[in-house]
Amino acid sequence: MWLLLALLVLAAARPWARAESHWCYQTQVEPSNFTCLGPDKWGSSCQKDNQSPINIATAKAQVDPKLGDFHFSGYDTKQKWAIQNNGHSVMVLLEDKATISGGGLAARYRAKQLHLHWSNVLDMGSEHSFDGERFAMEMHIVHEKESGTSKNKNQDHKDDIAVLAFMVEAGCKKNNNFQPLVEALTYIPRPNMNTMMNQSFSISDLLPKKESLKHYFRYLGSLTTPDCDEKVVWTVFQEPIQLHENQWLGCLTGPRPPLSSTGSVPADCQWASPVLDVLQASPRTWPAPS
Repeated sequence: MWLLLALLVLAAARPWARAESHWCYQTQVEPSNFTCLGPDKWGSSCQKDNQSPINIATAKAQVDPKLGDFHFSGYDTKQKWAIQNNGHSVMVLLEDKATISGGGLAARYRAKQLHLHWSNVLDMGSEHSFDGERFAMEMHIVHEKESGTSKNKNQDHKDDIAVLAFMVEAGCKKNNNFQPLVEALTYIPRPNMNTMMNQSFSISDLLPKKESLKHYFRYLGSLTTPDCDEKVVWTVFQEPIQLHENQWLGCLTGPRPPLSSTGSVPADCQWASPVLDVLQASPRTWPAPS
C-alpha cells in the first residue's frame, strides 16, 4: 500500500524513528537511492514476534469483558493545531492537551500527535486490515504513558505507547469536520515545512459517533517504523470514519515523500503481519461469541 501520510510516529517528536538511518519502504528502494534502507535492512528488532500492523481475523478475537468504555479528556477542545511535514509524512501536534484512560488500559496516556496513512488506491491505504480487507485510509492518534499512573504490575514497557487506530472509508458524503485538515496539507508540500491550521477543530470532531467508540479490537504490538519497538498497546476501532472520495483525492495532492524515478507514489507503510493469538475484542464488538 502506498501511504502518503506515513507514520510520523515519532520521527520528529521522540527518538522512536532514527533519522540517521534513512529508512524507507520497499518501493523507494532503487539503485539511485543508495541512502535508502529498505525493510530488509531495518534490523533484527523489526523481525520479532509482536510486530505491527496485523490482519484482524474478527472471528478469532476473544471477547474481553475488561475492555470497557474509554474516558476522553480534552478531546473536545477546539483550537488551531500546528501541523508539520517531517519528510516521511505529516502530523498534527497535539501538545499533551488531551488524555485517554479506561478502555482496558493500565494507565493514563497523553496525546502527542495524530497522523494519517493513505494510498492512491481506495482499498489499499490502511495498515491494518479486517479479515483481509483494507480501507482507503487509516488514522492514528499516538499517546504516551503518563508517569505515575500505571497499574501494570510487571512495570514493563510493552504499553509505553497507546495508539488509537481508525479505518477511513471514502464514499459519497462530505465530512465537514475533516475538511480543515485536508486543506492544511496543501500548505506543507515539502519536508521540514510547518503551518498552523486556518480553522479550529477538536480531536473528537474527527472521530465516529461516541457510541461506536465502544466497539474495538486490542492487542500488544510495535511501532511500524524503525526501530519497530514492541511497546505499543493498539486499539483498532471497528467503525470506520467516512470521507467523501474528493477529500481522499485532496489528500493525494498534499505532502508526500519524494517520488521514485518512475514517478510513482512510493509505498511507505508496513504490510500486515499474521493475526495474533492474543487479539481481544470489547464486549460489544462483532462477531458475537458463540
